[in-house]
Amino acid sequence: MNPADGPRALEPDPGRSERGARASQISREIVQLHARMFGRGPTRAKTYIHDDYVLCLLEDVFTPAERTLVDAGSIEQVVATRRAFGEAVASDFIAIVEGAVGRSVRAFVSQVHIDPEISVELFLLEPTDEPIEPEEEGGADSVG
Repeated sequence: MNPADGPRALEPDPGRSERGARASQISREIVQLHARMFGRGPTRAKTYIHDDYVLCLLEDVFTPAERTLVDAGSIEQVVATRRAFGEAVASDFIAIVEGAVGRSVRAFVSQVHIDPEISVELFLLEPTDEPIEPEEEGGADSVG
């Protein structure tokens, strides 16, 4: 901290706390959507909000049945099922993000990784004239 900045340097950035609240909301609602659709949600979610995109990282995402298929070597079956799920409920995922950030999503990409067990949800936002300051140290965590 620069002493010339005085007490203002210690004031919280209201924009940053609002972004954190929106990121937490997205994490929480995406975990809830997964729980409704799969019978269980991820155990960890972290969302990053940037000017052009929203990125949600989900961990420990597979159901016991999916883990059984992975252990049996049927990885492509799990990936295909998850891809079909993402396509079937894409509008639900998009509505969560659009409602939280107040911008239209122009593309949604969902991908799973087997080991470690991670799902990545990427939302590309329509351009705007007003930049959103990126979070400096991550996003917001949520546990389902």
